[in-house]
Amino acid sequence: MSKIVLVHGLWLTPASWKNVAERFEAAGHEVLTPTWPGYGEVAQMRAHPEIANGLGVVEITDHVEKFIREHNAEDAIIMGHSFGGLITQKLLDRGLGRAGVAIHSAPAKGTLGLPFSALKAASPVLKNPANVKRNVELTAKEWHYAFTNTLPADEAEALRQRFAITAPGRPLFQAATANFTTHNATKVDLKNPDRAPLLFIASEGDNVVPASMNRENARRYKGPAITKIKEFPNRPHFVLGVEGWEEVADYALNWAAKF
Repeated sequence: MSKIVLVHGLWLTPASWKNVAERFEAAGHEVLTPTWPGYGEVAQMRAHPEIANGLGVVEITDHVEKFIREHNAEDAIIMGHSFGGLITQKLLDRGLGRAGVAIHSAPAKGTLGLPFSALKAASPVLKNPANVKRNVELTAKEWHYAFTNTLPADEAEALRQRFAITAPGRPLFQAATANFTTHNATKVDLKNPDRAPLLFIASEGDNVVPASMNRENARRYKGPAITKIKEFPNRPHFVLGVEGWEEVADYALNWAAKF
């Protein structure tokens, strides 16, 4: 059986992986769910949102890499959702993991084209430059649009109440300026021949990271390292928290387990 590392994204904590972690553990795998630096449970993060002020992509990646090495999980399957997907790309680029799965992943540097829906979903953060140093909470309407747009409003709100926390604005600013700066935090070596196999999972139903963005991210990888993409229809950004999550989780694990 495998070790599996699950990396969460913005506005979420490791609690967002609960169903997936339990499913993988029931199948006999050892599952690790690292937090981002300083993060705690949902209630703790709501009470002390300042914990994540100014946190950026490099700090998060360094923290998760340290966790992986401390748990002797350098050869684990690494899966990440949203910005956790970008962290997964960076961890594989650093030589970690025997396979990686980037689920509805934030884009690495070099991915061009930003659909209107992605701009709208990110606007609660990007509309104010001061948010680069502070945390931002999504309203019920903003959460529904960004994370759960395929659900009725009441179901979307129930998920927000259960899982959502404030998020540091800095990672979104780093992603938004990636192609205008030389040494951006979202950069990976797209020609790294020694990188472990990488699968992107995407859906055009995602308002935050439509499948078109993940397709381009995947297409920009060059060289002999394996890069694939799998698309599911009509899935929102919070793909692992809504009906049908089992199909996505099982596909991800079955693909990665081949390596």
